Amino acid sequence: MLASGGRRAYPVPMTSPIDAELDALAEEFELLGDWEERYRYVIELGRTLEPLSEAEHSDANKVRGCASQVWLVNERGPDGTMTFRGDSDAHLVRGLIAVLLRLYSGSSPAEIAAFDAPAAFTRLGLTGALTQQRSNGLGAMVQRIRRDAESQL
Repeated sequence: MLASGGRRAYPVPMTSPIDAELDALAEEFELLGDWEERYRYVIELGRTLEPLSEAEHSDANKVRGCASQVWLVNERGPDGTMTFRGDSDAHLVRGLIAVLLRLYSGSSPAEIAAFDAPAAFTRLGLTGALTQQRSNGLGAMVQRIRRDAESQL
């Protein structure tokens, strides 16, 4: 197939829902000035999370390796994509959960397993902005999401 001007047209690679959401988050973060503004924004994202039920605040849904209390629930849709919901007892951590849910929800298990979360956090500036303890907790949440996705492959 030739494009106008006689050049061969090549298909444009499709981006995953995760990549598209990462692009959107990166644009939102770039509009904010310093990390104080970004922290406030992340906390605001956390306030948008739907609360988990009392039953969902169970030991089975608890994420190990976080200094704060964190619970993650996943559901698989009829189309094979996964949706995640979560909660925490800490405002900033709830915001980090909201960031993860935006990235991962609506993606297939294979897309989740293939996603390079550390590179995404570097792109968003989270890597250098979080304390070591928060970074470890964020890593524990990603590991849990990946493990849940890999169990669906």
